[in-house]
Amino acid sequence: MDTKALISRLNWFYSLEVEQVRLYTEQSKAVPDMYSRKTLERVAAIEQGHVDNIGAIIIRLGGTPTRVGGVLASAIGVVMGKASGAAGLIDLLKLDIALEEKAMRDYKDLILKVGRDQELFDTLWSNLIDEDIHTAWFANKVKELERVERRALVPTAGIAEEE
Repeated sequence: MDTKALISRLNWFYSLEVEQVRLYTEQSKAVPDMYSRKTLERVAAIEQGHVDNIGAIIIRLGGTPTRVGGVLASAIGVVMGKASGAAGLIDLLKLDIALEEKAMRDYKDLILKVGRDQELFDTLWSNLIDEDIHTAWFANKVKELERVERRALVPTAGIAEEE
């Protein structure tokens, strides 16, 4: 992959990560429980690290991190964060899973094309692993919340619980 095409791809990731920072920051303000709020704040901080490390690599390669993409992505993140927060925690997390899965597919694709740039290779792998960890937490939280919802829907009056 030539440098110009690589910078273009990295700017795509840069915009995606900016959007995710804003998305998770806004979602953290909308969720009902402290644990989810603090987790989303932490995920936003990790995504900000991705913005920073991708931006640094773009600069090292002679490019400039996209300003238009960054501004637009930030605005989209705010809107999506507010809208998904209003949808409820389970739907919010399912949206987050879909976004993280898209990011992971894109990271895997680029990792296969970066060539001999070890710093870039290591950074992309690190970011990919972070996205995978986020997805796992979101998926586990969805399962937990769905179990709680199912229990709330099952009438228990007069039914002895099994031990």
